[in-house]
Amino acid sequence: MSLQQSTTQPKAAPNPQAPVGGSIIDQNGQEITITEEMIQQACEKLEQSRKEPAKKD
Repeated sequence: MSLQQSTTQPKAAPNPQAPVGGSIIDQNGQEITITEEMIQQACEKLEQSRKEPAKKD
């Protein structure tokens, strides 16, 4: 039995503009690739909305 030597290379920093495997269609019918940056922005907006008190009409 032989031991395989694995070479561990440090991972590069993620590219916030890299596609993450999905798309949306805009109001003009054009396909927009979803990026990590888009997801992060959406998560930040959601987090902020949870911190602010609910608005009463």
